[in-house]
Amino acid sequence: MALYRVNTDDYPQQLQNKAERLREAYSKFTDLEPELFPSPPIHYRLRAEFKVWHEGGVANYAMYRQGEHKKPFIIDEFTVGSELMNQLMPKVLAAVNNSELLRKRLFSAEFLTTLSGDALITLIYHKKLDESWEQEAKTLQEQLGFPILGRSRKQKVVLERDFVNEKLDIDGKTYQYKQVEGSFTQPNGEICRSMIQWARSACGDGDGDGDGDGDLLELYCGNGNLTIPLSEKFRKVLATEISKVSVNSAQENIANNQITNLDVVRLSSEEFTQAIDKVRPFRRLADIDLDSYNFSTVLVDPPRAGLDEDTCAMVARFPRILYISCNPETQLENLESLTKTHRIERFALFDQFPYTEHTETGLLLVKK
Repeated sequence: MALYRVNTDDYPQQLQNKAERLREAYSKFTDLEPELFPSPPIHYRLRAEFKVWHEGGVANYAMYRQGEHKKPFIIDEFTVGSELMNQLMPKVLAAVNNSELLRKRLFSAEFLTTLSGDALITLIYHKKLDESWEQEAKTLQEQLGFPILGRSRKQKVVLERDFVNEKLDIDGKTYQYKQVEGSFTQPNGEICRSMIQWARSACGDGDGDGDGDGDLLELYCGNGNLTIPLSEKFRKVLATEISKVSVNSAQENIANNQITNLDVVRLSSEEFTQAIDKVRPFRRLADIDLDSYNFSTVLVDPPRAGLDEDTCAMVARFPRILYISCNPETQLENLESLTKTHRIERFALFDQFPYTEHTETGLLLVKK
């Protein structure tokens, strides 16, 4: 057995070390000190996946050490996980070990929790899930008070729901989010909240000139996590996302938060570049009049690969670029071209994954 614990005494120094490395890496483009947004030192992860290791007829949670993918180690505590996750983990494991139907050929367990106290547990199998499994899983669901989801090859068994409900308090207002299992959500809830608050602050009144009549374009909007709280800073907002699940969630979240100035369309960043350049029309934009927008700001939060060359050239036309990145290396590559037209006015470090080398950044770039 092992306890997955971290040395919280080291955290302040680790964060400072990250800030120093980031400052050095970005020194070619800015003299600004990064604004630091620390994570809670423990219980910061809202979602996690564990391998289920079977030995001697007993199932245990297991993880892999970095670089050792064939040597799982068994854990019985996961202090970086949310408090709710840590409450649920032993209860789920006990139920699995008390039921051959739940334990047999179970190879993974996923926990998705929220700051507002909701949870979803996904059990993943190397077998077909039948009605007997469903009955056992329903019993466990009743015991836990939270939904269970079953998955196996080409099979998804939803007993109650396949999502959690999150509520985030941002600048005195509460925003509601439906977060669907399997789609992207921010793993660190407090850092997510800090990121939204920083982005709202960086947007100011929406256009930077005081009259508040600018519009926002967001690429890679996901379920509307950033889009919805930012919408009140702008006259109109157009957001794009390629995932159908995320688009559907975003549209539900827009309605649930009673946002009336925001439209989401299912387009990739490359497709939107073609659309705004009038290279070709898209039926998905049939109800959107692109010429009616006065885009003052573009928000991009791309995957680790960063912005492709055409998208990078397209966003460089905007007066203000809000660029949130989960990979400083590709953001730095994009800055080689973006800083030809823009200067960096805000610079932030979001410590999404403390005790690791991972760093996430936020930049506000303004036209020179």
